[in-house]
Amino acid sequence: MSFMELLQAVPAAFIGLCLFLGLMVGSFLNVVIHRLPKMMEIGWRQQCADLRGEEPAAAPAYNLLVPRSACPHCNHAIGAWENIPVISYLLLRGKCKGCGAPISPRYPVIEAASGILCAYAAWRFGFGAAAAGALLLIWALLALTAIDFDTQLLPDDITLPLLWLGLLFNSLGVFASLHSAVLGAMFGYLALWGVYWLFKLVTGKEGMGYGDFKLLAALGAWMGWQMLPLIIMLSSMVGAVVGITLIVAARHGRSVPIPFGPYLAGGGLIALFWGKTLTQGYLQLLAS
Repeated sequence: MSFMELLQAVPAAFIGLCLFLGLMVGSFLNVVIHRLPKMMEIGWRQQCADLRGEEPAAAPAYNLLVPRSACPHCNHAIGAWENIPVISYLLLRGKCKGCGAPISPRYPVIEAASGILCAYAAWRFGFGAAAAGALLLIWALLALTAIDFDTQLLPDDITLPLLWLGLLFNSLGVFASLHSAVLGAMFGYLALWGVYWLFKLVTGKEGMGYGDFKLLAALGAWMGWQMLPLIIMLSSMVGAVVGITLIVAARHGRSVPIPFGPYLAGGGLIALFWGKTLTQGYLQLLAS
């Protein structure tokens, strides 16, 4: 029996592999979350220098692979055993080995969330294209959520490939028909684009960014236009509750923007796993 046949025949083996893979990729997602916004800023500065006709300032290479991960406080290089997902954080008791500075709990949270969600996707969809697509979607949404929380940016480097991947998977009808996916991408973008311009005409202010349009378009491409109302409803409800809570708790002023991307991502994950069940239950409730 080959390895692929084993994974298909033994669900526990496939779930365990996806759990392990999710933990490992979750560790890399922490690098993406930290470095991608900085890479974007470096790129913007270089573009501005080009437009001014200036030579970009010389700078050391900085990307997702270089330089090696290090403590931001003491520059202690992170060794291999210090980079084991979740376990290293527990062994180090949440502190840098070099200087004892606290390590953000976000690192093990992202790793654990990635592992658990990937294991659940493997159990939910079983061995096949649907599970593979779900893993890619989970990783992208986790990265976008954390980046948007930090910077209120939803990078095109993630949202646009995510949209095209959704259309690619659904060209094979994995989550929805291709027709439904194309309409989902179109309506997803136009729905928030319309809300943006309506809000701007009424208030003279921008209520959300273009990254939100692209993210909802990507979710529509993955799950089809039929899931868009559920995603919008869920994300709006959670966003409203969190936003009101933050304002009441005086942690945010009314003028401080609250990122909407994380709530879209959460709504998208709920729709991925339970969307059809929720939709059918709602329709049955209306019919009763």
